Amino acid sequence: MEKSANFLFGGTNFNRKKFAPDFAKFKNRKEEDDDDDSNKKLSSFEQEKPEQEQRVSSSSKKRKRKSANSEPVEGFDVFKSSKKARSKGKEVEQDAKDETLENPKKEFYRRMEQDALARKQYNIHVSGNNIPPPLKSFTELSTRYGCKKYILRNLAELGFKVPTPIQRQAIPILLSGRECFACAPTGSGKTFAFICPMLIKLKRPSTDGIRAIILSPARELAAQTAREGKKLIKGSKFAIRLMTKPLVKTADFSKLQCDVLISTPLRLKRAIKAKKIDLSKVEYLVLDESDKLFEQSMLKQIDGVVKACSNPSIIRSLFSATLPDSVEELARSIMHDAVRVIIGRKNTASETVKQKLVFAGTEEGKLLALRQSVAQSLNPPVLIFVQSKERAKELYDELKCDNIRVGVIHSDLPPGERENAVDSFRAGETWVLIATDVIARGMDFKGINCVINYDFPDSASAYIHRIGRSGRAGRSGEAITFYTEEDVPYLRNIANTMTSSGCEVPSWILTLKKKKWKKHRPKRESISIRPKDSKIEQAE
Repeated sequence: MEKSANFLFGGTNFNRKKFAPDFAKFKNRKEEDDDDDSNKKLSSFEQEKPEQEQRVSSSSKKRKRKSANSEPVEGFDVFKSSKKARSKGKEVEQDAKDETLENPKKEFYRRMEQDALARKQYNIHVSGNNIPPPLKSFTELSTRYGCKKYILRNLAELGFKVPTPIQRQAIPILLSGRECFACAPTGSGKTFAFICPMLIKLKRPSTDGIRAIILSPARELAAQTAREGKKLIKGSKFAIRLMTKPLVKTADFSKLQCDVLISTPLRLKRAIKAKKIDLSKVEYLVLDESDKLFEQSMLKQIDGVVKACSNPSIIRSLFSATLPDSVEELARSIMHDAVRVIIGRKNTASETVKQKLVFAGTEEGKLLALRQSVAQSLNPPVLIFVQSKERAKELYDELKCDNIRVGVIHSDLPPGERENAVDSFRAGETWVLIATDVIARGMDFKGINCVINYDFPDSASAYIHRIGRSGRAGRSGEAITFYTEEDVPYLRNIANTMTSSGCEVPSWILTLKKKKWKKHRPKRESISIRPKDSKIEQAE
């Protein structure tokens, strides 16, 4: 206060002695006032203290509630967190629900992406709706589809370690109850691609009648399919039968156990016409080498078989190395919601076969070129194709005198002789087999080193199937095609097939106009190097 007094009365002189009594009174009053102020401050402080304590306690309670609501979530999982969120507020619950709804879509798209990558890796092209994912390994047959152990054991004994591309995709499609038409290169394992799912779905043998039909365009191919199928059912009680002439004449199919019947269309049509066979319970129908079966000469027979298989839940499938657009249209007309499967590029030759075109000039030039190649670099077994059975006989007569182990097969031979010719070639007793297109499709000869098209093929598909007897199951092979002046206009068609499978072709051939052909079978001179005059003299 002394400071304050000096401030208030600055510039004046205050005589304390003279006004001592008054100054004392003033001082006492000031002290009383100070005491009151301090008491008021103290009382106000004491009042504020409990209020502050209340605020602190209330804020601490709020902090406790917040910490209770914001407990950290460990090991976050969509489905667990969504269950917890239902009791923790509407906002958290809504977020969890949204995330749960989105997750199945994400999983679906993730699987689709994985399937697309797997198909790309194995060069598989598919079209259709809801296509099953391709197989990763044969063990998936038991985990996904309940495959019996004997099938997996037999596949392993036959040397199948991993599925081939056509087997990866066709087997799941058929096992899911879908119909399909498939195009895959020659020697890619198509036979097991349709027999394996058939046996898995049939589950157990039955005496109820025929449950599966496999149609093949040639007897030799039908016999081969039956032989390969029996290897797969080893250790089971399934019955696979081949339709033969004696079976058609004498067998009573109502009493004969037959789960899978393999036949040519003509023989099966005869059995249906004679009312010796009932196909109303057939669950599976396979058309092997379907483009050949849909040719005009066999179309009526196929139509009769398809009508006889009247089971409404039947599953149909078509397999071939070539699939023309016309065959696709026919396939769609008899199939429901079918899946289309293409391995590699459609209608192309196997990439494991080295292909070569050789100009021979004339028919005599072809025979000289053949003898020269046989003498210089014969690497048996060799398969030679000609365009007719007459020419097959002529070429056989020329080569059998050349100290070559040669055989011949054509449609004029009795069934027994045809079987012997094929068996001798398989066994290595015959080094060179002369054949018509009767065995160009589907026949699997192990390790054929070379195919010679002695006569120019009559179509691109015939070329693909002929050379496909070599380079099977990943092995390497060679194909030589002779051509004369008559064949030059059709060279471009074959050249396109060769380039699509990675083979080199002379540039001048690619400049030729592509000629539309149906059947290129020119009338050729007889096969002989003897001059025409000597033939006339011999005839006289």
